Amino acid sequence: MLKVAITGQAGFIGTHLFNTLSLYKEEFDLIPFRDDYFDEPEKLPAITASCDVIFHLAAMNRHGDPQVIYDTNIRLVNLLIKALEQSRSQAHILFSSSTQEEKDNPYGRSKREGRLLLADWAARSGGSFTGMVIPNVFGPFGNPFYNSVIATFSHQLNHGETPVIEVDAEIKLIYIAELINECINLVRKTPIGQIRDEYRIPPSASVKVTEILSLLQGFRSAYVENNIIPPLDNPFKLNLFNTFRCYMDIGNHYPVKLVQHTDNRGAFVEILRLNGGGQVSFSTTKPGITRGNHFHTRKIERFAVIRGNALIRLRRIGTDEIFSFNLSGDQPAFVDMPIWYTHNITNTGNDELFTLFWINEFFDPSDPDTFFENVTDN
Repeated sequence: MLKVAITGQAGFIGTHLFNTLSLYKEEFDLIPFRDDYFDEPEKLPAITASCDVIFHLAAMNRHGDPQVIYDTNIRLVNLLIKALEQSRSQAHILFSSSTQEEKDNPYGRSKREGRLLLADWAARSGGSFTGMVIPNVFGPFGNPFYNSVIATFSHQLNHGETPVIEVDAEIKLIYIAELINECINLVRKTPIGQIRDEYRIPPSASVKVTEILSLLQGFRSAYVENNIIPPLDNPFKLNLFNTFRCYMDIGNHYPVKLVQHTDNRGAFVEILRLNGGGQVSFSTTKPGITRGNHFHTRKIERFAVIRGNALIRLRRIGTDEIFSFNLSGDQPAFVDMPIWYTHNITNTGNDELFTLFWINEFFDPSDPDTFFENVTDN
């Protein structure tokens, strides 16, 4: 089992990397890391001494004074190198640089110089090093106005704001899950002592800003306003849609009331318009029984209660806040399960609960994308 630490663990990439590595408990032993360890001279060498792999993600990329950005990032690299030398570590260091290296700005220079400093350490120490040059990353839970234009646009469209395009550039992009898979493969496949001072991670998409905004506006119109799953006919659109959904105000948006069409025969309720297919199923649940307590990393899933009474609960992985929704077949309603939210459904009534489910892909037992974790402790 490899002992792994992640500097910048609380950041956008660090959070996704930590959460994903946590799924491979028999392969990786995660050493928790806080950024203030850089200011504790005795703490950092203890971390480097205990680790087989260290992802150095911690960095500053925005500040009013550009020199502060450069100085901070070089300082963090030098502190890490000092700790590696003190502990005589030969760990595999994976450094996150950026295509900003190509631009003559303090952040880009700090990433390039930091990458070369760590490569030099590896050559002197016998350690392994991978200097990852990463394109623009997007995905769930990035900070608006900070991590990416996709995060900013998604936040604005879901909060009644109007996005503005400042420069309609072509952006080379990689989805966060694709980047994390690349990182894990680099850990698994890098021989001891190998030094790759410049490892360029290829983008998975190249898209103009106007096209990105158009797709996101289409998601809002179809999904938020008209209850239609939009066409998701390529991986980029699926990843963009899952990103967009994570910026919705789920506490206020759900449960979404469904329209009942009634006559002397009974009631008809349209649950979902499928613009891309998928799988629909239903379950019956006895009183007091809870189903679920699992989460998905890519699947889109909807629970719709059509008879009986239910409590649906959701909790984002790595957080404590629980969203609870009471649903009843007397007023059919649904709740969607965002990716990386563990969820369950409990029959809170005295009769059988009837629930309809829709998911955007057929069940594949060899790749179920289902990971079990209780929503609550009880």
